[in-house]
Amino acid sequence: MIPALTLGVEEEYLLVDPITRDLVPEPSPDFMAECKDKLGERVTPEFLKCQVEIGTPVCADISEARHHLTALRSAIINTAEKHGMKMMAASTHPFAKWDRQKHTAAERYDLLDRDMGGAIRRMLICGMHVHAGIEDENLRIDLMNQARYFLPHLLALSTSSPYWSGHDMAMKCSRLGIFDSMPRTGIPDRYESWSDYQRMISRLVEAGVMEDATKLWWDMRPSVRFPTVEMRITDVCTRLEDALCIAAFYQSILRMLARIRQRNMRWRIYPRIMLEENRWRAQRYGCTKSMIDLGRGECVPFGGLTEELIEIMTEDATALGCLKEIQHARTILKRGTSACRQTETFASAVAGGADEAEAFKAVVDMLVEETAADLPPAP
Repeated sequence: MIPALTLGVEEEYLLVDPITRDLVPEPSPDFMAECKDKLGERVTPEFLKCQVEIGTPVCADISEARHHLTALRSAIINTAEKHGMKMMAASTHPFAKWDRQKHTAAERYDLLDRDMGGAIRRMLICGMHVHAGIEDENLRIDLMNQARYFLPHLLALSTSSPYWSGHDMAMKCSRLGIFDSMPRTGIPDRYESWSDYQRMISRLVEAGVMEDATKLWWDMRPSVRFPTVEMRITDVCTRLEDALCIAAFYQSILRMLARIRQRNMRWRIYPRIMLEENRWRAQRYGCTKSMIDLGRGECVPFGGLTEELIEIMTEDATALGCLKEIQHARTILKRGTSACRQTETFASAVAGGADEAEAFKAVVDMLVEETAADLPPAP
């Protein structure tokens, strides 16, 4: 059977002061209250007060995901502006300092602060998570094992974190380097079955190092709350169309793997160290250089790999109604990801006579503008 592959998308955003372009360390409580009035459970606070998280309801297809993401992004942007702030979709802020932020007062966040110390306090980063509905537990594990191969490719198309705390990190994704200071991160191991996976969870819980599987922060994991496999590797995309491309690719990958499984075929399982090497190349270069084609055993330009993926996924994307969205990857390659746009904006500002501080502010202005670029104008 082909699983339902319903979609759910979660995104984290940053709240910016329009004058200083720095983050707002302590937004008015009225801001979150008004967001809750408008969006209910679709919006939640994050560990840091300068962040806000949204989540779509269960979506049957990418068209429905588009509708909800558009409405959610627009609502947060409009509410933030009403309270004297701007919203920015990027995985790091170009120059904000993590040690000047304040964490949200809630028991869950207090426990994280106690348990993780400085590792969680540095989490001034935002991500995008995509859930795909897979009803059968063993199928969840089987498809997760195979889909791990494609995680670096999704990351490369999403990068939006070239700067950290006022430094050019010479990376398209600095977010994961920060996130990996947490335990239980990275590409997951291979598991033989759902029961094999559950035995591993039980051992960690019985050892007292975590309460439950929600404390697995892998790049991809079976969800505890929903019958889904959750993809967590990607940066949050500044532009809505890029985010929809990522979600559509993830859904299409899983359908392709389920489809070939019906014919007793499967994607080859490679050692995790080889997957991690491509993960690193995605962090370092994004979509601008090469990645290892593990089947050929050689580095191949990422643009060529993307064309191959589009070709492989065309049948499944067509069946899912998201062919246009996966083909948008060509636009990302041509225009560059948010990380590319940020470094181009910085360089252009400096070439025009701006100093470093002014150039970073220009990057923030670009991010704020492009976050709203694919959305309908406010009523």
